Amino acid sequence: MSALVVDDIGLLVTNAPELGEGQLGVLRDAALVIEDDEVVAVERAGADGDERFDAGGRCVIPGFVDSHTHLVFAGDRADEFAARMAGRPYEAGGIRVTTEATRRASNDELRELTARRQAEAMRAGITHLEMKSGYGLDTPNEKRLCEIAAEFTDDATFLGAHVVPPEYEGRVDDYVELVCGEMLAACVRHVRWIDVFCERGAFDADQSRAVLEAGRDAGLGMRVHGNQLGPGPGARLAVELGAASVDHCTYLDDGDIEALAGSDTVATFLPATDFSTREPYPDARRAIDAGVSVAIATNTNPGSSNTTSMSFCIALAVRDLRMTVEEALAAATLGGARALGRDDLGRLSPGAPADAVVLEASTYADLVYRPGVPLIAETLVGGQVRSAG
Repeated sequence: MSALVVDDIGLLVTNAPELGEGQLGVLRDAALVIEDDEVVAVERAGADGDERFDAGGRCVIPGFVDSHTHLVFAGDRADEFAARMAGRPYEAGGIRVTTEATRRASNDELRELTARRQAEAMRAGITHLEMKSGYGLDTPNEKRLCEIAAEFTDDATFLGAHVVPPEYEGRVDDYVELVCGEMLAACVRHVRWIDVFCERGAFDADQSRAVLEAGRDAGLGMRVHGNQLGPGPGARLAVELGAASVDHCTYLDDGDIEALAGSDTVATFLPATDFSTREPYPDARRAIDAGVSVAIATNTNPGSSNTTSMSFCIALAVRDLRMTVEEALAAATLGGARALGRDDLGRLSPGAPADAVVLEASTYADLVYRPGVPLIAETLVGGQVRSAG
């Protein structure tokens, strides 16, 4: 069995406090020993191996784990974005524009677009991502979106309850019945998760509960879009039902934070969305200090967060969500893994996949200190170089 050594790592973030300094388990002058795509040892620089990858004294961090994306779509909403920057408020109804374009696109077109976006994400250091449906909004289209998502990730999510499509205008309960019945049955074998947009302009608490419980009863894990456009029931519903994550969390009141802190539900912040929609930034500091488990994700989508840059999200989290650099990096790696119920991702310690990012920097602080600079030098998946920045 041959061993690959990633050697001469100036600063290694393991996310395993027992291996190094602080919450990130930082080591200096280190090496990673990799066999069969897994980390088998963390040693001092100069470790023996059959092959050697020279990190050149740079900083190495775990690959980013992006727990909230919408990559399977067609069309463009740049005009909508420009109008919003000129003063028009964000509304969930823009999703229907993407739905029209996605329904018109062929499977091959959607696969090509999705592959292109995933490759862009990998160049940005994202080694694992979740991927939602939600731009089909009828049974045949949601099924094919789930099938395509499952070709790219083992964390595919059924989001038939994204918004109500035009053909069900004024008949929300009828649409929920479709989602919970025929549509779920068509999609369930392709996905690991079910999600719902519990928000004004989308689905209320009772409708969201029905969707989540139907997915749970079909064997799926639960996720929630909640508390994005204003205070609402999403966070507490997620906690009540034992959802893995509630995402957005822009508006959390004291009761929401208390509920999250006493649960295993992760609060996933999507700062690039608040940047793009000009919503207030959430107070992640308050949530963290209360003991809430948190994650950061990109929410890559055409309407409210058209970016695959986790580095950008980390910089926003530190500046505007009041996280420390260490908290933000942990949230974008180990936090994302927890939001997906994964204990195998987000760390570089023995037994973990050898998914790592080599930064063109001597310290991870440069992700925030040098915002907008392309610092992802190499992305390794299973110890193999999959993308160079």
